[in-house]
Amino acid sequence: MLILSFKLFITPFLIGSVTLAGRRWGSGVSGLLIGLPLTSGPISFLLALEYGQVFACQAAAGSLAGQISICIFCLTYIAVARSCSWRMSSLVAIAAFFVSTFVLNLFYWQLWPTLAVLLVFIVLSVRLVKRHSLSAPGPIPPKWDLPGRIICATGLVILLTAVANALGPQLSGLLAPFPAFSVIFAAFTQAQQGGKGASNLLRGVIVGSGGNAAFFTVVGAMLTTQGVAITYLVATAAAIGVGSAAFFLSKKNSSKLGKN
Repeated sequence: MLILSFKLFITPFLIGSVTLAGRRWGSGVSGLLIGLPLTSGPISFLLALEYGQVFACQAAAGSLAGQISICIFCLTYIAVARSCSWRMSSLVAIAAFFVSTFVLNLFYWQLWPTLAVLLVFIVLSVRLVKRHSLSAPGPIPPKWDLPGRIICATGLVILLTAVANALGPQLSGLLAPFPAFSVIFAAFTQAQQGGKGASNLLRGVIVGSGGNAAFFTVVGAMLTTQGVAITYLVATAAAIGVGSAAFFLSKKNSSKLGKN
């Protein structure tokens, strides 16, 4: 109940903030923010308080593995969006996420090997997706745009929370990164700016996964020895720092490639 109440409060705030940031600085920045542990981070914190630090550590390894599914979700959406509508792109990408999660759950994931596999996935995924230069800004969003995003994303988050609470630590961790924000933002972006706009957004999500990886690596490595408060403060700082550095480095490399 505590997790559900927290998400009912935090989801509209985060969706609104990321939406306004995207309108101000572009879809790539929105993707970066979405790629950070906006929901999985608070879930991890509350799991540590309610179920203990060992449980949260095990879930952290699962959340790292879950980011592999996020990369697969993004790559699938980008590929399908080249020739299909946002509806088909969303359905196929979500299906890919769940298939990936099912396969990943067949294995037992430990912190450091999982981090190594995830980093390989992130690097390969970023290389596969180029950053597009949009010739014109997207259309002015309608009045229902922001409320629609908030309602859709909150509904998805509530559904995920209801299912994940009854699961063990690994599967809870695998499902915690469920792309509730990503699918809503990708669908709205594709509807308004086309497949290239959605591709830029989801490329930002993949790059932002580096911050997510930093967050859960810190949680898994420090929580049982350093306690809740210090661990999550360090994890949050690591997520912001690594995510921002990865984003600007990726953007710089994209600019160089564009000139060549």
